Amino acid sequence: MIEAVFFDLDGTLFDRDATVAGILAWQARTFSRAIASERADEFIRRVTALDEHGHGDKREVYIQIATEFGFDAAMVEQLVASFWAEYPHHCHLEAGIAAALDSLRQRGKRLGIITNGSAAIQDAAIDALGVRDVMDVILISETEGLRKPHPEIFHRAAERVGIPPDRCCFVGDHPTIDIAGAAAAGLQVFWKRTSYWTPSAPVPTINAIPELPVLIA
Repeated sequence: MIEAVFFDLDGTLFDRDATVAGILAWQARTFSRAIASERADEFIRRVTALDEHGHGDKREVYIQIATEFGFDAAMVEQLVASFWAEYPHHCHLEAGIAAALDSLRQRGKRLGIITNGSAAIQDAAIDALGVRDVMDVILISETEGLRKPHPEIFHRAAERVGIPPDRCCFVGDHPTIDIAGAAAAGLQVFWKRTSYWTPSAPVPTINAIPELPVLIA
């Protein structure tokens, strides 16, 4: 029986690709003097590709963009800073997720978030999504001093809600960092399907978070 459900944040609880698309469109408008209107779509496509769904270092991404677009070092700093400043303003909870989380809580499930990243950035995203109050635990890699897929970060979440790992499950989009990592730590898993990553072996899969209340007894 599953007694606790932990979630990855970016790409799982919210559509990170849509968030980045919104930020890049904002940057193309805001920095239109540097990013010519005829190259705005190219700018968005190139940053999106280099970002690698959140796994590309942002400074390195924009340094590469500067080389391609002829930006100076000051422009790189402005783009990096504005990306993170804008990030929480473009984070939105998709329809049905809040109700699904409430349903899980009403059935006595403990809930949590386990995410890699900067504490300041991830805390801001969590607050923007409005899900902090429904979470029993939130573990952010910078605060914890270790990152997924290290098993200890999953074990800490289980320990903090007082439930053995084998009665916890983890929901994430990355096959290695999320799914293989949580499984190796002894948690049950659900892979949130994406179009760009695929697990190396069959695993329980969902297309959207609102499916969970039906699947978790």
